[in-house]
Amino acid sequence: MDKLLGSWIWYELMTKDAAGAKAFYEDTIGWTIAPGNEPPLFYGHIARADGRQVGGVLPLSEDMLAQGAHPMWVGYIGTDDLDATLAQVIARGGRALMPRMDIAEGSFAMVMDPWGASFYLMQPNPGPDATPSVAFSPTEAQSVGWNELYTGDFDAALAFYTEIFGWEPAGSMDMGSFGTYQFLAHNGVTIGAMMPKPPHVSMGGWNHYIRAADFDAAHRAAVAGGANVLHGPVEVPGGDWIINALDPQGAAFAIVGQKLV
Repeated sequence: MDKLLGSWIWYELMTKDAAGAKAFYEDTIGWTIAPGNEPPLFYGHIARADGRQVGGVLPLSEDMLAQGAHPMWVGYIGTDDLDATLAQVIARGGRALMPRMDIAEGSFAMVMDPWGASFYLMQPNPGPDATPSVAFSPTEAQSVGWNELYTGDFDAALAFYTEIFGWEPAGSMDMGSFGTYQFLAHNGVTIGAMMPKPPHVSMGGWNHYIRAADFDAAHRAAVAGGANVLHGPVEVPGGDWIINALDPQGAAFAIVGQKLV
C-alpha cells in the first residue's frame, strides 16, 4: 500500500520578490524563512516557530517568467511511486508541466489536472531520522489547514482526485447558485474541499489556507503588509474565520484561524 499517496507534504511559494515575500509572511504568519542561498534556484525553506519545515520559496527568474510562470502557491502531493502516479495523472487527461526531477530530498514532477489546477507530485527520500510532514495540519498553527479546489468540471474532477489519490468524499454543503461544496478526506482526516469554479474566477486551481494562531492579528498584519483582501473576513462552519487575498507579490493565498477575543 502506498503510505504517502494523497498526503499534502509540502507547499511552495513562487515569487518575483523573495525578500519581500519573506518579510510579508514572517510578519503575517510568524514563519522563519531562510534566505535562498543555493544556486541555481536560491531556494529558501519555510519553518514554523517549532523549527519544523512546511515549505519553500522559489524566486522566479526572468527566464521562468518568460515561459509563463507567475507568483503562486503550489502544493506537493506525496506518493511512494512517482512514475506510476504521474502516468495515472496523464492517462486521465492531466499533463506534466515539468518532467521528473531527482534531488537529494526525493523525486518530483509538476503537473496540471485537466481543468487547469497545478500541483506537484513528490516521492521523498526520507533519511533515517525523518519525521512525518507537518506541512498540512487541520489544527496546528503555521501549517496549511485546508486545501480548496475550484474546478471547471465538478463530477469529473471528483473522480480524477478520488481515483488517483484515494481521497474520500466526506459530506457536502449546498452553496446555492455556486453549487456543491464537497468535503474531501484522506485516511479519515478532512483535508479540504472542492467546488465548481465560480463565474468570476478565470481559471480553476488549488487554494491553500494557512492556519494562524490568532486570526485577527494575522489579518491585520496581512493588510498592513500590503495584501489585497479579495474575500472576508467571514466566519465558516466550525468557528474558524477566513480571508482570501493576494500577497504583495501577486500570489493568491488564504488565512484560516480562530478569533482569540
